[in-house]
Amino acid sequence: MQIFNPADGTLIKELAEDDAGSVAAKYARARAAQPSWAAVALGDRLGAIEKFKLQMERREDELARTLTRETGKPIAQSRNELNALPGRIDFFLQNTKRALDPETVLADPQMREQITHEPLGVVANISAWNYPYFVGSNVFVPALLAGNAVLYKPSEFASLTGLAIGEMLHAAGVPADVFSVLIGSGSTGALLVDQPVDGVFFTGSFATGARIAAACAPRMLKLQLELGGKDPTYVCEDADVKNAAESLADGAMYNAGQSCCSVERIYVHERIYERFVAAFVATVKGYKRGDPMDETTYLGPLARAPQLAVLERQVAGAVAKGATLLAGGKRIARPGNWFEATVLSNVDHGMDLMREESFGPLIGIQKVAGDAEAVRLMNDTEYGLTAGVYTPDEARAKRILAQIRSGSVYWNCCDRVSPRLPWSGVGHSGVGVTLSTYGIQAMTRQKAWHLRAP
Repeated sequence: MQIFNPADGTLIKELAEDDAGSVAAKYARARAAQPSWAAVALGDRLGAIEKFKLQMERREDELARTLTRETGKPIAQSRNELNALPGRIDFFLQNTKRALDPETVLADPQMREQITHEPLGVVANISAWNYPYFVGSNVFVPALLAGNAVLYKPSEFASLTGLAIGEMLHAAGVPADVFSVLIGSGSTGALLVDQPVDGVFFTGSFATGARIAAACAPRMLKLQLELGGKDPTYVCEDADVKNAAESLADGAMYNAGQSCCSVERIYVHERIYERFVAAFVATVKGYKRGDPMDETTYLGPLARAPQLAVLERQVAGAVAKGATLLAGGKRIARPGNWFEATVLSNVDHGMDLMREESFGPLIGIQKVAGDAEAVRLMNDTEYGLTAGVYTPDEARAKRILAQIRSGSVYWNCCDRVSPRLPWSGVGHSGVGVTLSTYGIQAMTRQKAWHLRAP
């Protein structure tokens, strides 16, 4: 497998892909090793993850550069991911014991009822490239802490980062057979899903998630899918226009729009529409595009070359149907996977731009007459990952957000994930949950105990 730098198209490295034989062998070793890992005291498992966290902190510069080279993420944003990760790991370290402790739900003299949380067994974790440390650790950290063995397949666009994660976990005391890294593309992921694992945790596109769900359905195993989004935000007429525009521009363009919860649709009340659009475009045009290794770069290339055609098609289709192109709109003529930061106004839901996931530096801004129309349009989607409202009126925001079919909702913020809150979606955005204590318990199966005194 060849790994290319998306900023200039140069070859970084070649790696041997796991084939059917090596995938099956790694599964067999994980199955054999898991009971011993589950028998390790929780305090020792917590200690191993603490050591893993400390290694990441010590190797931050090296890890950030590797991540930037293989994904194109600007180096400052790679550092942001690595700097924020210890806090997320700390949540797991501080809350796993409480989440996994046995629960006594009835304590009568003659009968006690208890719930215990037992590890699933061997978990397949097929991760994503856009935030490999965040997305991966949401699964493999609580999975390991709960006593599972993990077969970890990083995205082929973040393979070097995946290998570094494996090295650090092994050095921290997690046995090599308890956490195995599988290298390869979608075909390797399919081989992994075919193994008799006890759970499949996938982050990626709806199309791939649907194929995984179909493959797993007859086996009745634990399946968790974190899929796409077409995340909307509504800016009310009483919002601070400048602050909302700057916040949402960052929410739409950060990491070149390649975030699961990137803002992908904006609805603005007609009374402030023109002012908002002008402020938004001015903000976007102020972003620096350039070498991802430059600490001052905000916009880098796309990680995946095929996505350029998706963005071109959405822009052309919207303009053909009457949208106004206010910024960007095309590929950049240079080596690598570059696309201009693109803003369109006068859009509507007859355009793919407002219905299909863009996953790039592309946004449409639509005018609405009021709250009712905004709610209707925000819900007019097959996805349901995040949604937001900008207004100084908290009660109004809550009334609007309560009507939105979405796993996470935001008031006066966007593109935000907290380890304390569950991360989930509805519709084509997936099934299951990561993060929060619910995400820890998702790595276990609950056993019910009926204990009658003699």
